[in-house]
Amino acid sequence: MKIVYLDAHTIDILGDLDLSVLNDLGEVTLYDRTPKEQIIERAKDAEVILTNKCPLDKDTISQLPDLKYIGVTATGYNIVDVAAAKEQGIIVTNVRGYSSASVAQLTFALLLSFTNRVAQHANNIDQTWPSSADWCFYHSPLIELEGKTLGIVGFGDIGKKVAGIALGFGMKVLANKRDLTKGGMEGVELCEVEKILKESDFLTLHCPLTTANQGFINQASIGLMKPNAVLINTSRGGLINEPDLAHALNAGQIAGAGLDVLSTEPPAHDNPLLKAQNCIITPHIAWAGVDARKALLNGIANNIAAYQKGQPVNVVS
Repeated sequence: MKIVYLDAHTIDILGDLDLSVLNDLGEVTLYDRTPKEQIIERAKDAEVILTNKCPLDKDTISQLPDLKYIGVTATGYNIVDVAAAKEQGIIVTNVRGYSSASVAQLTFALLLSFTNRVAQHANNIDQTWPSSADWCFYHSPLIELEGKTLGIVGFGDIGKKVAGIALGFGMKVLANKRDLTKGGMEGVELCEVEKILKESDFLTLHCPLTTANQGFINQASIGLMKPNAVLINTSRGGLINEPDLAHALNAGQIAGAGLDVLSTEPPAHDNPLLKAQNCIITPHIAWAGVDARKALLNGIANNIAAYQKGQPVNVVS
């Protein structure tokens, strides 16, 4: 079985993983990166393609007659035209749940950047503290999380991890999911998004991007938020209307935003959020903890092994 991994660098940027686990599954060819125009040439004889960000659209899929299986090396699978794959009898799988703890951890790293301001106070400490007139100084108010309200939009595995951490901090937690009658959690109030927008001191997004919610964080929804509210997004950049958020931040309409994702990655130089006030941006690293990537690699291998046994799992089409 020929297996082609089109963008293996996405899982092993630091070279700290042992990808040889894939060698037990067939003849494996690893490419760090594959430009779109080279996908067909590189994958023309493959039965199995692994991809994270290399797009497999209908036209590409139609030109790969040997292709039987597409393994998306992530949870989101919008990079693949799953309808076209289904028409060709091609199985598409994803890997779920591998990064829940990692994403929840970065969610709070971003959130705490606005409450404790660790980097701000540690910056140039060798110059600022010795020359200080007092034994203690601080640049901005330091905010305690206990008693504050965290709103979570998207209450799957990651949302529940985030809720558990928030409850440990003594926060009040509001959450929204598609079906408010199911999948609750002790200590968490399931409610409509409008209530979350109005009442949250911190709002964090953990929902998939769909045509229904694209850009739902916009001028109107931001207008419902508290002026001291902080928005966190470790989900999908397309959930946010970026010009609207940049305007709100620059105008002081909300207190800040911590973003690990943008609508286009890497972003254009003129993306307004890159220079927006009180906006912290990290380069899509929430999923990338070493333990999460190890779990992802094992999930990829397990998915292929199940397919080879004729019992595919985690199928999305």
